[in-house]
Amino acid sequence: MWGIKLIIFIMSLTPTYQQFPRLCVTLDSLRTKECCPAWEGDGSACGARSGRGSCEDVELSEQPDGPQYPFSGLDDREKWPLVFYNRTCQCAGNFMGFNCGDCKFGYFGDNCDERRESLRRNIFHLTRAERNRLVSYLNLAKQTVSRDYVVATGTYREMENGSSPMFADVSVYDVFVWMHYYVSRSALLGGPGNVWGDVDFAHWAPAFPPWHRVYLLHWEHEIRKLTGDMDFSIPYWDWRDAQDCDVCTDELMGARSPQDPNLVSPSSVFSSWRVLCSQAEDYNDRGVLCDARDEGPLRRNPGNHNRNLVERLPTSAEVEFTLSLPNYDTGAMDRTANMSFRNTLEGFGDPQTGLGSSSRLGMHAALHVFMNGSMSSVQGSANDPIFLLHHAFVDSLYEQWLRRHRPSPSQYPESDAPIGHNGDYHMAPFIPLHRNKEYFISSKDLGYEYSYLLDANQRLAESMRPYLDELQDVWPWLLLAGLCGGLVTLTAAALFRLAKRRYDAWPRRRSWKNVFALPEKQPLIWSNETEASHHNYQTAM
Repeated sequence: MWGIKLIIFIMSLTPTYQQFPRLCVTLDSLRTKECCPAWEGDGSACGARSGRGSCEDVELSEQPDGPQYPFSGLDDREKWPLVFYNRTCQCAGNFMGFNCGDCKFGYFGDNCDERRESLRRNIFHLTRAERNRLVSYLNLAKQTVSRDYVVATGTYREMENGSSPMFADVSVYDVFVWMHYYVSRSALLGGPGNVWGDVDFAHWAPAFPPWHRVYLLHWEHEIRKLTGDMDFSIPYWDWRDAQDCDVCTDELMGARSPQDPNLVSPSSVFSSWRVLCSQAEDYNDRGVLCDARDEGPLRRNPGNHNRNLVERLPTSAEVEFTLSLPNYDTGAMDRTANMSFRNTLEGFGDPQTGLGSSSRLGMHAALHVFMNGSMSSVQGSANDPIFLLHHAFVDSLYEQWLRRHRPSPSQYPESDAPIGHNGDYHMAPFIPLHRNKEYFISSKDLGYEYSYLLDANQRLAESMRPYLDELQDVWPWLLLAGLCGGLVTLTAAALFRLAKRRYDAWPRRRSWKNVFALPEKQPLIWSNETEASHHNYQTAM
């Protein structure tokens, strides 16, 4: 216990990177619109003295957006991050972070010069210790207040252009819940009920796979920083052809509660989790942002969903059809796109025909609806830890498509995509800044691989890991049993050899049943007299 507390304390002293770093929400930073904190290694902004980076003007693309969002200057996410900051750290080499104090994905070490590839495994191929660590790390992140980041609870206009900051403390895990809410929320046009719902800076358009790829990489990195476990990787749930929620057990993500089928079993740590930013309709009616308050327990009732919207979980055939589509995105590059890999993967293209605007949801979206609870709301879905396992598998499908089709960089659209989705657009609400097209590349270039994409021999070894782990736990008992069995065998063999030796020593006329008789020192019958006396003895008896 003390070891965990010490790790938390040490890690809290080390700034990392994410949306709204605490060091950038001061009155001075908001008024000057500059987010260039000092790197603690040399005390200079962005680690400039050590050559790690420099404070630079934010460069924006002037390429036109699609027609889906007909407004300008009303939403804080437009031309991200210009509403809040027009100067941020630009890092050199392999350095990254809001102050260039961290390493790019896939690099480690004080100087970010150690290249290492992480492996994301099937959750059912984790050892028992790894499964326990996963649950413990998730719960630790949920219970630990973030010391480095805060979340916005008001718009920049409500903050009076930065002179009245509106931010809240949340846990390390809930920073990511808020991020997913913030990027997908409706645009607030001013006043109760005055919102624009047909906008999403991470869904319904080309940036869906790259944005969630960056999201998982940041989350993975934060868990490593929090726990000190640099070998940690997010596992995935391969839900192809699943008939039920296979990960919904108390050993993993929590079983169904016997008292209330909409809640998580009391035997799981996740039954104590509280959600936030899950009431999108209420925020829209009031024309406000989520204020990060407690909104009740985590909810989930897998399989009892609207079957008119989702018939079942995706099949292997539907996954294969999706992967076979050669075009990354098509047409208007939104939910109407036909024969679009991105739209079909996301769930708005029919996974059997490829036609957009499907009346039934498939692939990625089908799983969200199937979970029938907190996961079923786009904005609040990250409250459920299954979100991470699900999106890790979706990311692996994106990776499969990239390897199979090897698209040129030009396949990612430079212009006319829905707002927030053009290639050079900075992903909201990340700081440091990431452009969408920078993550239209293989996971191996970002330092990670999926276990089921390894070669056949490596896949076999991976699938055997949990069984070998169980064998390791019981091998002392097996060894003891083997020794005992060996002793019994040796004893039986010795007795058999002794018996055989005695048998071989008898004349051939002796029967086998006399083998075990005691050896005679002298004959019992020497004369007739002796024999008579023997009979008399019998008579007397």
